[in-house]
Amino acid sequence: MIRLPERKARSETRNAIRRTPLLLDRGRQVERLAARPVDVLVVGGGVTGCYTALDAATRGLSVALVERDDFASGTSSKSSKMVHGGLRYIEQGNLPLVRRSLLERQRFRRNAAHLVHRLPFVFPVLTQDGVFDPRVAKAFEGLLWTYDLAGGWRIGRLHQKLTVPEVLTRAPKLRADRLKGGLLYYDSRTDDARLTLTIARTAAHFGATVLNGAACTGLIREGGRVRGATVEVDGRAVEVRAGVVVNATGVWSDTVDVLSDPAHEPTVRPAKGVHIVVPWTRLPIDGTVTVPVPGRARRATCTRWGDVVVVGTTDTDYSGPLDEVLCTNEEMRYLLDGANTAFDADLTPADVVGSLAGLRPLVGAKDGKEGATLDMSRDHRITTDAHGMVTVTGGKLTTSRHMGELVVDEALKVLGRKAACRTARLPLLGAAGYDAEATAATGGTGAHLGERYGTEARFVAALFAEDASLAEPIVEGSAYLRAEVVYAARCELARSVDDVLSRRTRMRLFARDLSVKAAPEVGRLLQRELGLPDDEVARQVREYVSGVDREKTVLMEELS
Repeated sequence: MIRLPERKARSETRNAIRRTPLLLDRGRQVERLAARPVDVLVVGGGVTGCYTALDAATRGLSVALVERDDFASGTSSKSSKMVHGGLRYIEQGNLPLVRRSLLERQRFRRNAAHLVHRLPFVFPVLTQDGVFDPRVAKAFEGLLWTYDLAGGWRIGRLHQKLTVPEVLTRAPKLRADRLKGGLLYYDSRTDDARLTLTIARTAAHFGATVLNGAACTGLIREGGRVRGATVEVDGRAVEVRAGVVVNATGVWSDTVDVLSDPAHEPTVRPAKGVHIVVPWTRLPIDGTVTVPVPGRARRATCTRWGDVVVVGTTDTDYSGPLDEVLCTNEEMRYLLDGANTAFDADLTPADVVGSLAGLRPLVGAKDGKEGATLDMSRDHRITTDAHGMVTVTGGKLTTSRHMGELVVDEALKVLGRKAACRTARLPLLGAAGYDAEATAATGGTGAHLGERYGTEARFVAALFAEDASLAEPIVEGSAYLRAEVVYAARCELARSVDDVLSRRTRMRLFARDLSVKAAPEVGRLLQRELGLPDDEVARQVREYVSGVDREKTVLMEELS
């Protein structure tokens, strides 16, 4: 899609560019939280909560955002990482959601150009055991035309038919004996954790107080209305007064709603999704290839991320603990079976170098009356209870900006105020002036930092002059640099080894064993930046290693 030159520079772009790094000192954020009442208090630091905070701050409201654990530590770091319209929603007849999602996808590609990248999707057409046989493929091509016309065209490419040789150039290990061709279309992907963090930092840039490790333990009531919350942060109870409280806690939202209304009936039905990671050398593909899973209605996707391939996802009801969601041996084998059915790869559990599991907060009762989670709507729901608390549930990463806009519209009704949304064309920090192709062409450190920090990569690189050793990898074999750990502590509110390895970088997902080797060095760098005592650093490293061991044990443990 070609954009015409604009006659004058946009104020949104000018206001989203910094000349100096945005330093986020934890102590200062805590003092700001305690010192002043705010118009809007957002509880929950996932992608929806962060975009709500950003939307409110850019409308001129005073805002505080609190997150119990870490930004994106729940669903928003464990998604499929796709920014997409959703072909499946057309199959379900939900064309309005597809149109909205494709519009928001394009806004993300413009407003977060360094984090949201175009990605080709290939559907192999197989004569046997495929997602499509040749007859069904003809009908599916009509669906792709609908997708393109509904807004897919904005990405600059329309779908295509592929010959067998063209499919095999993208996925050389596909079982060619059953291959009749393929279909290709385009969507986008993102590092969901960094995207969420960048939205939170952009909210801070526009004046919001943002704080992780800050748990909402109770609500403040005055005259029958919710007028703030009690927040536990660093062993200290802080009362945060607010004109309106927004509950954006995802799968935990029922827990917060009960604080406001003890008679609240659950409205969230958690659905579990899992992914496993294998080396790209074992499953060489470009982009994403969609493959069948024997005996299952759900398709699996195999997506290349650098030197690895992420295979996912399942979509099943979940009734276990919300705070520990892990990929099981059965789920791993389900995904391996899908990959091995389509590819001549002979993947085994020994090839799995990482895994993740998360919960989607689907809107619906837990009794399952709406049918399988696979068939449930991904629409969102925004409600205001009798005590004036606004709750947002459901939705998906792609529509998070729009959800934030609608939530703030609802919050303004509670406040009795009006203000126009400004986020539709607002670049996130690092996006204004970013050119993805030019950055990729530089290669090396510039390209690595560029696709993670955008134009703010210069602030990370500036640390090299401060200490030359910061230009070195955290650990041998890692692409992540020591400077990124320092930047995470100074500018991204990283508090722990896990914050850095699981979300500021993605070593835990893409290189799990290497991340264990990196943990002591990350601890050392955080100690230097944050003044942590020796016993605290040792505890963080120990807990990180223990968490990885637990993850691997559950993954490899076969049920009798």
